Amino acid sequence: MAGLAESGSNPDVDLLYDINGLAKDAPGWFDGIMRFVGEWGILLAMVLLVLGCWWTVRRRGGEDAAASVAALIWAPLAAGIAVLVNVPIRGVVERPRPFREHEGLEVLIGGKTDYSFVSDHATLVMALAVGLFMANRKFGLLGLGLALLEGFLRVYMGVHYPTDVIGGFALGTAVVLLLSPLAMALLTPVTRAAERSARAGWVIRARGNSPDEDDDEGDEQAISGADAEADLEADAEERDLAA
Repeated sequence: MAGLAESGSNPDVDLLYDINGLAKDAPGWFDGIMRFVGEWGILLAMVLLVLGCWWTVRRRGGEDAAASVAALIWAPLAAGIAVLVNVPIRGVVERPRPFREHEGLEVLIGGKTDYSFVSDHATLVMALAVGLFMANRKFGLLGLGLALLEGFLRVYMGVHYPTDVIGGFALGTAVVLLLSPLAMALLTPVTRAAERSARAGWVIRARGNSPDEDDDEGDEQAISGADAEADLEADAEERDLAA
């Protein structure tokens, strides 16, 4: 991988210069915004997106509320696992940061002394986005859009090659999907138990939207229906007697 980086004629390096060249032509204030968004802004937006999805799921309720919350819990757990998996990958590949191998790059953030492949930011954001998609497609699509923007910005800032980002996307997606059956099998019973709990039920469903209350409403409707039937029969008997 490091050998590819040293060649100036491969598509990875060419795309690096093309994307990072946009930073050279942009005004300083714009690059400052991109620096914040690429380093912290999108990560913060993803956290808010997960919280927003959770709030929507618990307000909506429904039979799949517990499973959706389990998927939302799995998303950050999978992101953390993916970053841990990346530690030995970086140690094996040992790919230097692009600004250490190529001159003329506009580096928007300093202090990056670790290896480049794969991108932790791309891994984290994509894992969160795929986990979000498992819980709710609308929020998941927003998350995927943010993940693509994050990958673009890591190259724009001059701290990663495009293949570092693609590798991060692949790693984050793989961890979420491959471990998802086991994770959901473990987490869903926990969220279902919390759903039935008087103290923790609010985490899964909003107050007034609990499964017990749904059952009570169904019972009340059945009782009222039975009472209405009895009234109709009594009226019919009274008419017969009057006749």
